[in-house]
Amino acid sequence: MTANTNAGAVPFLARLRVGPKLMLLVLLPVTVLLSFTAFTALAQWQEARTLRDFDTAIEVSFAASEVGGAVARERIAAVQARLSAGPGTLGGRARAQRVTDEALRHAFGEAVDRQVGSDVAGDLDAVRRQLHALRVQTGTGSLDARTLTRRYEVVQNKVLDTVARLEAGRPTRAAGRAADAHMAILRAVAATESERAELAILFHAPGERRTTAAAGRWTELEKSQLRRFRLTASDGLKAELHAAIFEAPGREVRTVRDLLADTGPRPADWPSYDSWLSHSERYVDALRGIQDRAARELDDTAHRDLRAIRARALTELGISLAVLALVTLLALALRRSITRPLGQVSAGARALSQGDLSYDIRYTGRDELGDVADTFRELRVTGERLADEIRAMNTAIDAGRLGHRADVDSFDGTWAQLLGGMNGTMASFAAAHGRRRRAEQELESIFNLSADLLCISGVDGYFKRVNPAFERTLGYPIETLTSRPLLDFVHEEDRDKTCEAVALLASGTEVAEFENRYLRADGTECWLQWSARPVPEEGLIYAAARDVTESRRAALEQSALRRVATAVARGVPPADVFRKVAEEVAALLGTAAAVLRYESDGGVKILGIAHARGDEAAEIVRTTRREAARRAVTAVARTWRSARSGTCVGAPIVVEGCLWGVVVAASLLDPLPGGTESRLADFTELIATAIANADSRAQLAASRARVVAAGDASRRRIERDLHDGVQQRLVSLQLELRMAQTLVADPSSELARQLDQLAKGLDDTFHDLLQVARGIHPSILSRGGLGPALRALARRCAVPVELDLAFGRARFPEQVEVAAYYVISESLTNAVKHARASVVTVAGQERSGVLELVIRDDGAGGAEPGKGSGLIGLIDRVEAIGGRLTLTSPPGDGTTLSVRLPPTPPEEDATAVLPRS
Repeated sequence: MTANTNAGAVPFLARLRVGPKLMLLVLLPVTVLLSFTAFTALAQWQEARTLRDFDTAIEVSFAASEVGGAVARERIAAVQARLSAGPGTLGGRARAQRVTDEALRHAFGEAVDRQVGSDVAGDLDAVRRQLHALRVQTGTGSLDARTLTRRYEVVQNKVLDTVARLEAGRPTRAAGRAADAHMAILRAVAATESERAELAILFHAPGERRTTAAAGRWTELEKSQLRRFRLTASDGLKAELHAAIFEAPGREVRTVRDLLADTGPRPADWPSYDSWLSHSERYVDALRGIQDRAARELDDTAHRDLRAIRARALTELGISLAVLALVTLLALALRRSITRPLGQVSAGARALSQGDLSYDIRYTGRDELGDVADTFRELRVTGERLADEIRAMNTAIDAGRLGHRADVDSFDGTWAQLLGGMNGTMASFAAAHGRRRRAEQELESIFNLSADLLCISGVDGYFKRVNPAFERTLGYPIETLTSRPLLDFVHEEDRDKTCEAVALLASGTEVAEFENRYLRADGTECWLQWSARPVPEEGLIYAAARDVTESRRAALEQSALRRVATAVARGVPPADVFRKVAEEVAALLGTAAAVLRYESDGGVKILGIAHARGDEAAEIVRTTRREAARRAVTAVARTWRSARSGTCVGAPIVVEGCLWGVVVAASLLDPLPGGTESRLADFTELIATAIANADSRAQLAASRARVVAAGDASRRRIERDLHDGVQQRLVSLQLELRMAQTLVADPSSELARQLDQLAKGLDDTFHDLLQVARGIHPSILSRGGLGPALRALARRCAVPVELDLAFGRARFPEQVEVAAYYVISESLTNAVKHARASVVTVAGQERSGVLELVIRDDGAGGAEPGKGSGLIGLIDRVEAIGGRLTLTSPPGDGTTLSVRLPPTPPEEDATAVLPRS
């Protein structure tokens, strides 16, 4: 504790070795130089990065400049097509649009690839959308030429603003002047293009009054930008600009501008539309050539600046590194000349501290380091004597001579105290050895008497030692368990994961609650839950296991019961429930299984059947085990208890005190293990309620279907009676009344008026009766099918009805057609009376034999089945034939009914496959 405190109080420099101290002294100025070099390199790197970013930005700006030029050319082409529409001008406009689109795609790709910022790509995408909208309006002819020019001008200005933003970075003065020159010539060309479009409109209509204000504005803008260009451009570009302005075609453009500025009468040599386009086009081409050369100068300037900064940075970095390397070499030489003697002394001290007594310090100087070397040599001799005493004690321990003691008197001071402590440790070790022997005997007793399975196995896959619980649980003698690989006793399906667990233990990882199956000596399965801890240095694994076979079986039975109960709760068809029960029994017992019901005529009906692991050969009623299954079923019916017959086992299904049916499990080849009858009986007792609920649901569905069928039959009978009885009688009365009207001599008499009123009332009564008969059961539904009946119903509805019927066949089963008709009829009535809808949509289609209907209105919504809306009757009718009706009716948002009507289910197979004796 004192040594640690003193070490913590030592100054920092005193903790350093001599070599690092010398290096610090020599390398301090080098560090300052290195810091200055790093700072300079960082500044140059930042400058190079700025130049690189500027170079990338101007590359994208060149592509955007191409977009601006393409937009200008598309504008003049669009103006020409608007002023003089024809195949030539329209084709020119289309070509100009394609060129613009290609330039936009190229510029957008450059912006994305070079990653100059999402705002540039967004601006280009906005330009594309504006151009698309403008082209749509241009194609419809809704814009005149002047409006069209202004709209294109907005798009071109947006492109020029994007170019200006890209070239706004000014890393150097030369680059800034080149960028200003390029931007000025771009805007000058844009002003010239705008003037060209304005004057093209003017020259196309020479009879109009000359309006030169707009053209003059573009002329002044061009002059202003060209003045800026002259201030920043190179001499060569200035000369080219002078030639373009004062030579043809610049003179011709200036002449036209002078004519426009003249307010007097129009001269005889007033330019034509075509001549102006030709002159201005050549002038714009000359300016564009200057623009291209300005762009090249800007690109060359940016590249030249970037190369210069990189070359300067590399040169300065090389010089600094060379100076640093020279100073470092000198420091290392000085350090070696001083630290070499110290290294020998330090190595000798370190070897002695690590117990290496063979190391000899060769340094024999007469200075302070030489004195230290002599002291270490004496210490080595003392250490060799102490080591001899320790080796003698270790030899005594290995030989079991725990009474041996070291010679303490031959040493002084601390060495004597150390050997005395070792003698005390030897005495304590002797006492602990006796206690250990007693603990081992107690542990042996616990190992042999434990009810859990305890073992020691090797990573080679063999049991090294097992307790008697292994023999009691698995039925093998201990000699067999330790002489064979442990995988021989593991179920073949669990051998792979057992190998993985052994490999995991061999790597040093503990395994807890690992489960696998073992095969007992009698061939039955046994589930064991393991907890194991490895000892990698010894190649052993200590493990304990519990027999969890019964709890595992109980958990599997509960899971199977939950799955069956869930199927019943979800309302799946009874046939699926019975098949699910058979599948769960087959999975639990590893056999084939079947659910059968005793019939009143003495036969047995198969309700659900499942095979073991997909083995078709294990089917109960089609194999050599048919007779065994028959005997088991007969024995269960006679005794009301589980029974075994050969490889078949049966358990009764008792519902409400009555024998309802039987569950049969059969194995094709292997005999069923003992206790299978009780397991099957217990599980069958648990699922009896679920089977009863499924059977009751099937009977209820059949009863509902019969009630609906009886109601439909009654409707048809009433409709037929009305048609053949009352309706025919009313027709006869109408004929007799018409005959009576013909006998009246004076049509204006009171008798004639009374007969007319009576005839009208009789007609109204006939129509009312006809509507009632149609509502009871429309005859068109029986004759023409669902499609014609729905179209007739839509025509009679008080609100418009939109039908969308996509049936794959003309007719459906009668129950399906009647249910669909009455659902749609009731929905239309509700939409008229309650929802106050303005339109109703009825859509129908057939998918895999299932009729799907969707009835939707735009009324008030808020319909609920429990408020007397008639929807409960519709739901009962649909569900009676196995269909489903879904209602969606939010208040204020209309009502939607979705109906699924399956085809009429096939009649239940009533064939008794195992008649009872």
